[in-house]
Amino acid sequence: MSKVSRGPTPGYLVWRLANKWRVAVDRAVAPLGLTHAQYVLVASLHGMQRTGERPSQRQLADRTGLEALYVSKLARALEAAGRIERTRDPRDPRAVQLVLTEQGQAVARQAIAVVQELLQQLLEPLGGLDAPRTRAFADELTTLLDTPLIPSAPNDESTQGTTP
Repeated sequence: MSKVSRGPTPGYLVWRLANKWRVAVDRAVAPLGLTHAQYVLVASLHGMQRTGERPSQRQLADRTGLEALYVSKLARALEAAGRIERTRDPRDPRAVQLVLTEQGQAVARQAIAVVQELLQQLLEPLGGLDAPRTRAFADELTTLLDTPLIPSAPNDESTQGTTP
């Protein structure tokens, strides 16, 4: 007897929420000349610089969860737009360090404020950013993000007939 789904799967809901958030952030930061991915970089870089860090592209990739090659591409675009500076790391000539320019800092502050308002709107049904339901939701998401996913082989019988 097969199980009949009684609604969307959790995987589908996570995918939908991630897409909803990406599209909303893209639209919100577009007037500032940023995409969602560029926002992730400038906001992360802003936070790291505030603590005195001058991260390499690799460190920023690790912090954001983006692929290093994609961070490099985004960094070049942000450099061309005058938002960041890329310099060789004096301790490791293979590494490229990133720092926000003054213009980049101003845009980052504006973008962070815009996205914080968007986040408040998203979390309002849970009681807002500081609500117990929101903290519990964040804890659950963190648990899921900390769980390693190891894909099984395509011909693995345990995956036959299952849906995402």
